[in-house]
Amino acid sequence: MTDTNQVTRKGPLTGLRVLDLSMIVAGGTASSLLADFGAEVVKVERPGGGDPLRNWGPFANGVSLWWKVHSRNKKSVTLNLGNVEGQGILKDLAAKADVLIEGFRPGVMERWGLGPDELLTVNPGLVMLRYSGFGQTGPYRERPGFGTIAECMSGYVGMTGFQNTPPVLPPVPLADEVAGVFGAMAGMMALYHRDAGGGGKGQVVDVSLFEPLFRLCIPHITMFDLLGINRERVGNDFPDAAPRSLYRTGDDRWLGLSATSQSTFEGLARAMGMPELIDRPAFTDNASRIENREELNDELNAWLSGHTLDETLGQLIPAGGVVGPVYNAAQIVEDPHYQAREDIIEIDDPELGHTRMLGIVPKFSETPGAVEHAGPTVGQHNAAIYGSWLGLGEAELSNLAERGTI
Repeated sequence: MTDTNQVTRKGPLTGLRVLDLSMIVAGGTASSLLADFGAEVVKVERPGGGDPLRNWGPFANGVSLWWKVHSRNKKSVTLNLGNVEGQGILKDLAAKADVLIEGFRPGVMERWGLGPDELLTVNPGLVMLRYSGFGQTGPYRERPGFGTIAECMSGYVGMTGFQNTPPVLPPVPLADEVAGVFGAMAGMMALYHRDAGGGGKGQVVDVSLFEPLFRLCIPHITMFDLLGINRERVGNDFPDAAPRSLYRTGDDRWLGLSATSQSTFEGLARAMGMPELIDRPAFTDNASRIENREELNDELNAWLSGHTLDETLGQLIPAGGVVGPVYNAAQIVEDPHYQAREDIIEIDDPELGHTRMLGIVPKFSETPGAVEHAGPTVGQHNAAIYGSWLGLGEAELSNLAERGTI
């Protein structure tokens, strides 16, 4: 649980201005991370319905919980980018911003007169994060691309699941979220270059959905190129080291176990009271353990099936065993370590009431950031942002609303 001072904490990005034109998850993840650490993130939404993420269930009090968490700390304005007046206002906003995030299909921003040529002319210091399924270049650039397709084409999905089962998609929008993390990182790199040695010059960052997840697969292309290894599905095992898998305990709980270095494996064997495994030829080194993975897993399963989860953790962890329980959300919120790390925080929201959500990650010693509020209503900050950024008054905003511009 967070302490009462969290809402007053400043993040390291305090003073940074971000315009988020993206929709759904990827660009919103990037802006969410920036907002957690103090950036003023202005979510630019379509008048009326707003971001389609608002329609993702589950709902509480008729409000999307995805939206409430994913768009926390952001400010919402409405703006019709499809008309000339709205495009002009966007340019005025971009002139005041440090970062602009967009997620339209390649070419759309250019057709609106809002491409890099125009926006970097208005604001030469602007960093423009451009999200798309396949990137701004290449033969697939115009294909529609959601995260599911990116997960498949990155190579990741082809490796998930067991040998005798179909491939398995992740249960979260993984490609979008990983792309969001990469985008936040890339945006800060571009800002560092602008301010540290780039002469104040901004730039365009081209973030596809498939490439960040592809990047995390690390050696697989090189393995194929040099050794002809085409990584396939191996279930919960790790192809390059053993033991590493999920195991069922005697009380029908699951835990993860990893002993992929020699010293960790030897410590595990001793902690289990089975030091003879260390000198058995089938398990003497990592290569042998990979070759005899099934036999090793049988030994581990036999031991674990005779112990409860608590007994297993109590015996193995003090001896240096790398094990941990498979948690669900109910178990996470009760875990004292999550609580001590402030990974579960409590907020009051006008629409949801008192609720809990995930905290801020990672932890900064001097500028930890804060969750000031959950996701806003559509256009909640029109007056505040258009007033403070552009100097527009109530009458001007009313006229813009009547014309369907905001």
